[in-house]
Amino acid sequence: MELLKDSLRKRARELGFVHCGFTTAEPPDHYPAFANWIAAGRQAGMGYLASERSLSMRAIPARLFPPARSIISLAIPYPPPPDFKNLPLEGRVAAYAQGVDYHEIIPGRLRLLCRDLDSLAGGRPRHRAYVDTGPILEREIASRAGLGWIGRNSMLIHPAIGSFFFLAVILTELELPPDPPFAFDRCGTCDSCLKACPTGCILPDRTIDSGRCISYWTIEHRGSIPDDVRIRIGRWVFGCDICQIVCPWNRKDHLEAESPFRSRLHFPIHNVARETALSEEEWQARFYKSPLRRIGREGYLRNLIIVLGNTRREEAIPFLLPFQSNQNPVLRDFAGWAIREIHGQ
Repeated sequence: MELLKDSLRKRARELGFVHCGFTTAEPPDHYPAFANWIAAGRQAGMGYLASERSLSMRAIPARLFPPARSIISLAIPYPPPPDFKNLPLEGRVAAYAQGVDYHEIIPGRLRLLCRDLDSLAGGRPRHRAYVDTGPILEREIASRAGLGWIGRNSMLIHPAIGSFFFLAVILTELELPPDPPFAFDRCGTCDSCLKACPTGCILPDRTIDSGRCISYWTIEHRGSIPDDVRIRIGRWVFGCDICQIVCPWNRKDHLEAESPFRSRLHFPIHNVARETALSEEEWQARFYKSPLRRIGREGYLRNLIIVLGNTRREEAIPFLLPFQSNQNPVLRDFAGWAIREIHGQ
């Protein structure tokens, strides 16, 4: 079995997974922390996380896939964000979303790895693979499989590649010898992420208050956004990387040459105002296979308007005025707010 693991690690590396660890399908030790997080309402509007099925499956992975005896945890890196040029109307997009949607790339590679696992095992054992698509505590599983530690900002951090990577798991009926868990918490006394977060969403227990998180408001939330949150969103059009950017473990080269996510499509956004003029057809073409499709064109426009208000630039006003007669009441409201912000009211 150790030889099988070594062969699978080699194949995983060829497919772009820079780390591959193995653990049991036992319940995660820190599930109670997740349950307490839900009980405190820290999931904000993401009600699906609090469903009975979600809680039951995350508590015991074998409920997600009853034959499971082992879990293979995998990490595949994506490039860190480019330097912010601080252009007058520049907008920011989270690094993970600047290339092709990872759901377009990683599942196919997982299928290839499962096929190779069948071949290496000399049969057709049953597997089930997920990349952010199933109710499983991926970061806890990954830490237990030796892929890193859960940092103060709740991200999984590996000392060699930092935290700019995606996680995927394969549940298999094969009983594979588990790897030792990652031994040390290397955050130490560093609290850079807590100090840098503009909304204070990072909690002392290393969880996130989603109701304060910029990523939640710009991606998950639909509709209006409170005024005090709009101001703190700053230039973020989609997601937020601040806690990762300031993390000392991310201040090094990040295997960018090995990542399948090197293409940044049309990012960064150098002029947010021009983006507001995209037609529906232009928007669809611009974000084909992009993670930004998730928020839809109206969500994108809402976020652009917030950023324009936060730029405090007069040249943004001609792009905002047409939205004051938009049929969407949220866009009308946000445009008025943005104009008032620019005028210092």
